[in-house]
Amino acid sequence: MNTDVSTFRLGHIGINACDASQAEEIARKFCDAFGFEYRPGNSSIFAGDGIEVMKTSYKGECGHIAFLTEDIEKAMVQLEKVGLGFDMDTGKYGPDGKLKALYLRDQIGGFAVHLLRM
Repeated sequence: MNTDVSTFRLGHIGINACDASQAEEIARKFCDAFGFEYRPGNSSIFAGDGIEVMKTSYKGECGHIAFLTEDIEKAMVQLEKVGLGFDMDTGKYGPDGKLKALYLRDQIGGFAVHLLRM
């Protein structure tokens, strides 16, 4: 296995809603249809692990896609090699000081894309 290459796994799809009421309606439809757990939060509502419905319109014309990776810094180097850049202002850090989330600078197909540390 090449240790210089990050592996990625789809984390979740983010859907932009107009407001909290619409976000609840969307999330509940996914939960009712597919038996997902309804998990409300401050800025979004999760339907299971794979659908995040934002309570306000957020990044991405069509929403956002999160990819999980074990090493964000290694993933950044790999993605920069194929011409992708990062919006460092979106970086979120854990209590250990490690980068735990970061958005790409540009959208892909109308979706904002972010990396999440597993």
